[in-house]
Amino acid sequence: MKVAIAGAGNVGRSIARELADNGHDVLLIEREPKALKTSSVPRAQWLLADACELSSLEEAQLHECQVVVAATGDDKVNLVLSLLAKTEYGVPRVVARINHPKNEWLFSEAWGVDVAVSTPRLMSALVEEAVTVGDLVRLLSFRRGEANLVEVTLPPDTPLAGQRVGSVTWPQDVALVAILRDDRVIVPAADDPLEGSDELMFVSAPEMETALHDLLLGPGHHHSANS
Repeated sequence: MKVAIAGAGNVGRSIARELADNGHDVLLIEREPKALKTSSVPRAQWLLADACELSSLEEAQLHECQVVVAATGDDKVNLVLSLLAKTEYGVPRVVARINHPKNEWLFSEAWGVDVAVSTPRLMSALVEEAVTVGDLVRLLSFRRGEANLVEVTLPPDTPLAGQRVGSVTWPQDVALVAILRDDRVIVPAADDPLEGSDELMFVSAPEMETALHDLLLGPGHHHSANS
C-alpha cells in the first residue's frame, strides 16, 4: 500500500515509522527543511514540498496513493490537503489530524475527510473506557461518521453471562469484533460464551447505539456513548 503523509513532526514520523515497518510504501511530505530528519525514518521516502500546492502533490504522485494522511500541526493545511487529495487525485482514503477541537466540525466529507482523528477526543474516550463499567463508550468514527467503534464493559452480574455470541440477537448494522477478557483478545465465534466483566468492542451504525446499549445494559441504564 502506498501512503503519503504530510507533516514530518513527531506525529507524522511515528505514523510513517509504523507503516514502513509493516512493509508499506511511505512518502513523508514536509515543507520545513529543518524538519527533514530522514535518518529517523530511513525506510520512508522524503519530499521537501508544500502539501497545499498542486505542483507538490503532482511531484508526490498522489494519484498513486491508496491513503493520504494529513498530519501537520495546522488544521487549515490538513483540510486543504484532504480536499485536494479527494477531489483532484481521487485518493480512496483520507485520514486527517484535528489539532484544535473547535475545528472538529469542519473535518467531514465536505472537505474530503474519511477519518478524522482528534487527540483530545481520543484521549478522553480512552480515559472513559478505562474507568467506565456498564456504559457504552464511543472510541472512533469511521466512514465519515457512518459507523463507530464503541466499547462496553459488561457488569460482573450481567444477565448475558453464559450466553453464546451466536445466540444473542444483535441489532441490525452492529458487529461484535472483539472480546477482551483478562489478558486475552478473543475474535468472537458463534459458540463463544459471554462473561461478566468482558470488554466488548463493536462496530455500530450511530443510530443503533441506543438499541445496542439497551440490549447489553437495559433501557434504564445511563447511556454515555458521546466521546
